[in-house]
Amino acid sequence: MRQPGEEATLEQASRRLHAAIGALEAAIDRRLDDDHQRENLEAELQSYGSDRSRLAAELDRLRARSTDLEAANREVSRRLDHAVETIRAVLAPHER
Repeated sequence: MRQPGEEATLEQASRRLHAAIGALEAAIDRRLDDDHQRENLEAELQSYGSDRSRLAAELDRLRARSTDLEAANREVSRRLDHAVETIRAVLAPHER
């Protein structure tokens, strides 16, 4: 047989237990959301790392191409200068 007030105490304990369980469930949900968000951020960071590596390789390739084009440009310029000198040398006797 229950004592007077014991039922009220049990009711209060039951409410506190339900409140604690609700708070625990909310904390678990927040933790799961945080874990999911962390996984998404880690995947995005990995994707950025892959993009960075790909872009760095592309930049290296373009720098090498630029160096090759500069060398070709210098060679063409040298040949044009030589051709101009040759043409001038051929035309010089006729200009007098």
